Amino acid sequence: MSSNVKEVVQQRYGQAALQVLESGKPGGCCGTKKATPLGAHDPITANLYDESQAGQIPEAAMLASLGCGNPTALAELHAGETVLDLGSGGGIDVLLSAKRVGPAGKAYGLDMTDEMLKLAHENKAKSGLENVEFLKGEIEHIPLPDNTVDVIISNCVINLSADKDKVLREAFRVLKPGGRFAVSDVVTRGDIPADIRRNVELWVGCIAGALDEAEYVAKLRAAGFEEASIEPTRVYRVEDARAFLTEQGLNVDEMAAAVDEKFYSGFIRARKPN
Repeated sequence: MSSNVKEVVQQRYGQAALQVLESGKPGGCCGTKKATPLGAHDPITANLYDESQAGQIPEAAMLASLGCGNPTALAELHAGETVLDLGSGGGIDVLLSAKRVGPAGKAYGLDMTDEMLKLAHENKAKSGLENVEFLKGEIEHIPLPDNTVDVIISNCVINLSADKDKVLREAFRVLKPGGRFAVSDVVTRGDIPADIRRNVELWVGCIAGALDEAEYVAKLRAAGFEEASIEPTRVYRVEDARAFLTEQGLNVDEMAAAVDEKFYSGFIRARKPN
């Protein structure tokens, strides 16, 4: 991750975690900060987890969720497996995964932001789960040995990296043979205006750092994965991001035709060969 993008990500996500730690209210990533009943706060992050999932984990984990999907609902997890969440934030997907894999399994969360890690450790303590471990580090340098993880999940984090090829190579390295890559991420289809791509702040807002769907699949294959595919889960209209884009000084009405329905949340699957 380049230093400039890394600093922006750490600052914004650190602020979001602090807001939850200090006030018990949702922190902002992109869009508005208005809370929904489940604690989400904008059109991209809203209503990703159902009430049954919300009831399984501490409220603070839900409030700190800045994802764009629900990988734990889509990923195929089995009892006894080891799961790694890249960019685990407040720990929502780690805790849900830990329940899925059971006491014989293990769920790791990797995050580089101290404030998010503090929140994650507090949520772990509240959950009472013992098969959870949070690690500090960058997703481009995963602090785990080769061939140790059955499933890698992530929730709208890989798009934030300035070196996605390295992230995917690292994911491939730590997966066991036959291991699965099962992440939610923002993906684009077609050209996105250059003024969005140039705005570093939008890397945190889930748009500028997103890969084109064909490029994402190509990068997975280049890293060694097979059976790569992308399933759209939520297609965005430019109107969904009007408030956020306006805050960035962009004329939403002028850019609507060039952006509308060209970015979406997708569930990305791939497998490491046996």
